[in-house]
Amino acid sequence: MSLILVCGEENDLCRALRASGVEFRRSDDAARAVSRAASGDGVLVLAEQYPKVQTDVEPGVYDAAERAGLRLYVEYPRAVPGVALGETREAEWERVVVSSDAFLPAIERLRILSMHQCRSIVCEADHPHLVSARVAGFDRAVYGIPDAALPVLFSADSTTLIATTKLSGFVTGRYAPAVAWTEVWRWILSWACHGLMTPGLRFTPTVRPAYGADEHLPADAEADALRRGVTWFSRARLLIHPDWSDEARGRLESFHDGTGPGPEAQRPTGDGSCGMIEGASSRVHPDGSQDWRYHLRGDCMSESAMAIAALAAVEDDPAGGEVAKSLLDFVLVDSVLATGPRSDPQSPSYGLLAWTTLPPADGVYYGDDNARVMLAAMTAAGLLEVERWDERVSRCLLANLRTTGPSGFRGRRLEEADLRERGWRHYRELDRLHFAPHYESWLWACYLLAYRQSASEAFRDCAYSGIRLTMDAYPHEWRWTNGMQQERARMLLPLAWLVLVDDRPLHREWLHRVAADLLEGQDSCGAIAEEVGTEGHGSYGPPQSNEAYGTAEAPLIQENGDPLCDLLYTSNFAFIGLHEAASATGEPFYAQAADRLAGFLCRAQVRTQAHPELDGGWFRAFDFRLWDYWASNADEGWGAWCIESGWTQGWITTTFALRAMGASLWDVAGGGASGGPVGSHLKRLLPLML
Repeated sequence: MSLILVCGEENDLCRALRASGVEFRRSDDAARAVSRAASGDGVLVLAEQYPKVQTDVEPGVYDAAERAGLRLYVEYPRAVPGVALGETREAEWERVVVSSDAFLPAIERLRILSMHQCRSIVCEADHPHLVSARVAGFDRAVYGIPDAALPVLFSADSTTLIATTKLSGFVTGRYAPAVAWTEVWRWILSWACHGLMTPGLRFTPTVRPAYGADEHLPADAEADALRRGVTWFSRARLLIHPDWSDEARGRLESFHDGTGPGPEAQRPTGDGSCGMIEGASSRVHPDGSQDWRYHLRGDCMSESAMAIAALAAVEDDPAGGEVAKSLLDFVLVDSVLATGPRSDPQSPSYGLLAWTTLPPADGVYYGDDNARVMLAAMTAAGLLEVERWDERVSRCLLANLRTTGPSGFRGRRLEEADLRERGWRHYRELDRLHFAPHYESWLWACYLLAYRQSASEAFRDCAYSGIRLTMDAYPHEWRWTNGMQQERARMLLPLAWLVLVDDRPLHREWLHRVAADLLEGQDSCGAIAEEVGTEGHGSYGPPQSNEAYGTAEAPLIQENGDPLCDLLYTSNFAFIGLHEAASATGEPFYAQAADRLAGFLCRAQVRTQAHPELDGGWFRAFDFRLWDYWASNADEGWGAWCIESGWTQGWITTTFALRAMGASLWDVAGGGASGGPVGSHLKRLLPLML
């Protein structure tokens, strides 16, 4: 008995079998392979030209294989005797689901797998082993398999196994989770060998965590994570160069949701003066590449500039500092984000910063996004010892303060049209309650920092009122966005800084309570597990049906207990929050948790040679039980495999830099050459704007 693979030398299965020490023969022609095979052999005809060309296997080859007593496996075939094959179809939200007990005990029925952008042939089959279907669930189809599911792997007869797509692209295509696909192939190979052997496979994923879960970290692991995390911005060619700035704008306007291929490897990297695109989309192609989001967002660009400035400060790199300055100049001075009505002192939106450069979002103002722009700019100013953005940040602080209600809440977002109609005083007098730290809490952190720099009680009182009312409502009245853990993570920063402003037992108790609840979900590896909050209080909960999967923003988990860490909404903000809590209180409880999280982040960082544009990034999702990039990919915008330049890369790398410098964000952002961005500018602007 032997295995015969009909494929090229570089096919993933071919390479994995060699690496695993499994003997096989290879052929370039299916008919020749079958004619030379002996009874009992297994012949695997693999899809070499997927997804463009289906595999041609003549009907006589199937007959010859049956007469010779062979087991025949064919991928992505153009024709199969006795099976009606239809058109090919590309998956959008469909996932691969185990639909039989064939893979037991390793893989149970209803287990979900991923083949990114799977293109498969439409057909009908009785009792398929794998199907493609739109299903909700973390790793199990919790609502079952819908009737519209299409076969992916099925038995055409007792000696023929058909895959309607290319299963053998599991390495190049980054099929996930890797351990599950190993078991799928163990079963296929065992079937091809008549069960006489169950060969295992050893392969290294092309995109993988930097270290294993139990692997010893070198002494310079954090320094390396910082350097690789910041150089990712240029390696991924996010910084727009003048040579392709018009093309970047065209892609933003023409691509669906501003998301599409590139930037290509030959593109020159900009210096920050033309801005920076947002990051990697979660859409992965069969060749393992990903789409990119071409949006130019003020928050993401500012946070990235902060990270670039942080590495420049740690490594004494003036060139990096100049890139950070140019990027912040673009956001705060030159771009539409800060110009137009936002630069007109008579406008009610004076001083605010727009969400993105693309209409109509250039008239949308999120307080949370504005807060992160301000914190990033103040931090970069402190690191680079410059004063050039002080007045702009002061305007933004006051613009947000004057659109925050008397109880300290600003709401999710404001829009230009509403501001023009109602004026800013309407929002200043609107007494609302909005217990949603995701949207509110980092503005409070900014206000506390402004109070430190200016002694203006208006900032202090606004922040304190919002924090006090929110803590009185914790946890049952909190509104969570994608999960409860992200709300706790966001709340750490203002609570830590409140201790610095007013150190009393109640404030320390608030901080400890939120941190302790957050850290109940911290695994021994350092990862912080996600948690869905009280039903009815969430903006974007897990999908409640198969049909709802992919139709809205969503958590990465389906239910509490799923071993998932979110590096876009929770762990990134928890990292800086815990760092600041440790600095503010001096308590080991926070420092030790931050150390554990730092170790996890070093290990989970992406390492890849095949896709250098991803190397050094942190995907949104990480399954810390499988130790793989895996999750429910239900979020319509920011899925499991996205890399967000600002929220994720910006705050993780900046926190690593602060740890390296032995500094706190409170001191760096509150210092700088002018003693902070408020100072004399605030004294002049406050009576004018309020």
